[in-house]
Amino acid sequence: MRLDFVKMHGLGNDFMLVDVPNDASIPTATQWRTLGDRHTGVGFDQALVLQPPRRREADIYYRVFNADGHEAEQSGNGMRCIAALLHERRRGKDGLLTLDGPAGSLQARVLPSGDVMVEVGQPNFDPRSLPFDAPERRASYELRIDGEHYEIGAVSLGNPHAVLRVESVEAAPVEHVGRALQKCPHFPRQVNVGFMQILDHGHIRLRVFERGVGETQACGTGACAAVVIGRDLGLLGPEVEVRVPGGTLSVHWDGAGHSVWLTGPARKAFEGQVEF
Repeated sequence: MRLDFVKMHGLGNDFMLVDVPNDASIPTATQWRTLGDRHTGVGFDQALVLQPPRRREADIYYRVFNADGHEAEQSGNGMRCIAALLHERRRGKDGLLTLDGPAGSLQARVLPSGDVMVEVGQPNFDPRSLPFDAPERRASYELRIDGEHYEIGAVSLGNPHAVLRVESVEAAPVEHVGRALQKCPHFPRQVNVGFMQILDHGHIRLRVFERGVGETQACGTGACAAVVIGRDLGLLGPEVEVRVPGGTLSVHWDGAGHSVWLTGPARKAFEGQVEF
């Protein structure tokens, strides 16, 4: 199998973008793992498969595969990279694009600055939407992990997120708790785990342990989930600057009944061809 690909990233959260016709085969989980290896393959946090649109109003249909080979439902930074690539290919009109994927049809806009704003959708706090084994929706939940008690917020943005508030992101047990929650029976399909340090009403710092990947330089839906959880607790405003290891993202959410919007850079690293 030979694949032409484009390597892109959003603040270091990196992606392999591949155009695949509807009648062509998609790499298997084992093949994605081979391609995702940073020593012997292309290397990526997620692979994005671009296919012809399935809806009349859409510019593209996309699928998301984690570095471990498993398919994911959504990727905020991935959507921004897709929009930037389509804009370069002169798709859409006046920088406006409609991206259709497993999480539904969502809007994107390429700004004059080159940054990309994408609609991530309306957050769903129902535990069943993640899924998360909890009897009812609460603002926070307490979990016992390896003898320690942790308080989390839980929300779905097309994909599952758990968010912990911490005093310092540098000192946060990202690897330990992130891996432990992947094995936690409360999350039968695993979960993305965010560690949020609130600086003030409009600024947070964040590290994210992504399901099927590990800690990344930036997680778009993770940034949105953290802001949504913080806003739901009355600790954040509608416009929040999210500082992640790779840089800064902007998240806007007007509250219940509204979509979350994510803004940040999307850059092309290189193009290539791989045969395996």
